[in-house]
Amino acid sequence: MKYYLIIVLALIIFPFSYFSPPALAQEQAKEILVLIDELPVTFDVQPVILNGRTLVPFRAIAEVLNIGVNWDGTTQTVDATDRETFIKLQVGKEIAFRNGAIIPLDVPPVIINGRTLIPLRFFSEAFNCNVSWNPSTYSVEITSGPKEMTVIGFYALGGDSKTSSWTNLFGRAYPETDIGHTDVVDELALGWYSVDEEGNLLTRSWTGWQRPPGWENVLKAAWEYNLKTEMVIHETDRYGTLSLLLTSKTASVRLIEAIMEEAVLYEGVNLNFEELGLAKIGEDLTAVRKVFTDFVRLLSPRLRAANKSLTLTIHPPNSAYKGYDYKALGELADRIIIMAYDYGSKPEPVSLVIQAVETAKTVVPPQKLILGISAPYETAESIVTKVGIAKRYNMHGIALWRLGLVPHEMWHVLRTNIL
Repeated sequence: MKYYLIIVLALIIFPFSYFSPPALAQEQAKEILVLIDELPVTFDVQPVILNGRTLVPFRAIAEVLNIGVNWDGTTQTVDATDRETFIKLQVGKEIAFRNGAIIPLDVPPVIINGRTLIPLRFFSEAFNCNVSWNPSTYSVEITSGPKEMTVIGFYALGGDSKTSSWTNLFGRAYPETDIGHTDVVDELALGWYSVDEEGNLLTRSWTGWQRPPGWENVLKAAWEYNLKTEMVIHETDRYGTLSLLLTSKTASVRLIEAIMEEAVLYEGVNLNFEELGLAKIGEDLTAVRKVFTDFVRLLSPRLRAANKSLTLTIHPPNSAYKGYDYKALGELADRIIIMAYDYGSKPEPVSLVIQAVETAKTVVPPQKLILGISAPYETAESIVTKVGIAKRYNMHGIALWRLGLVPHEMWHVLRTNIL
């Protein structure tokens, strides 16, 4: 009799939800891997399978999907929202609410080791994700729902009809236009300008960047399809051109005046000054960073006063080119495109791309950061992960190098993953 009394008291004092469910009494044969956009999710309490359904700690999965969550310990209730969808779950209850509608659950949320675990499929699909189970890898594979973000397409002269920026964007041979992929792209970064060490703004350069004949038609078509435009000024420091320019006050002022005169044709300016700071250390590196930052500091208020945006397209923090003070530049520019490519392998290594983003966002708000993606270095499969990185870190968007090199399959991926 005393034995049964002890059991009854235990059930009263310790709610069911704090027990390991019967299906979890024995340790699972393998750890469950959860991938979102092919990127692993880290949990402090491992996911479990209960009655054939995977449950995961709700806060970890919500943070990766940028979903706001709230836990009410009194009622043991989870609330979550992305501002369009609102869901509510309660520990031990086999129903949930999605925008007020009752949704039956195959298994209820449970508490294990002090963490609330919720049914993964319900939570993911409630926020428009696609979920699948891969028994061979013992993993749950999730593709996050489409997210609104800016897509910038670099438009450059070069190539034949197969690699034409115009044809790739508008779906027709120049000068004809159609909607093409203008429903995916929001802005054009027009790679038409370069500079010399004396501060002259050039429309033709040794690197191949040049303003094409009929460039006015590009601006007209961009306006017709509601595409914003920025003039891209590109140069490298391979032969010391940028070093000479940036250390000369006269040349810097001359270039800024030329930029301001030309910028009236566009919504903004994109500075793509590459290869600064290679092999520089100590005071020499500080000096390189300072002269570029000083140039941006002179240009930025002039553009702002003219109601023009300023974007910087620069090497990532983990590249060999260290001549960029991300913190200072992030305070001066409207946006920074991180050129997270040319690491040496194809597709670009995910770990290095993530490292670049994580390092940059320690000093620049993620809403100011854009992930640069080199289309020739990616595949239709790998770009899912690259876009997923931009989603996971709540970045402003992505920038594609370049229009003309984006294949049909990649456009399809972008169209289904970005609003």
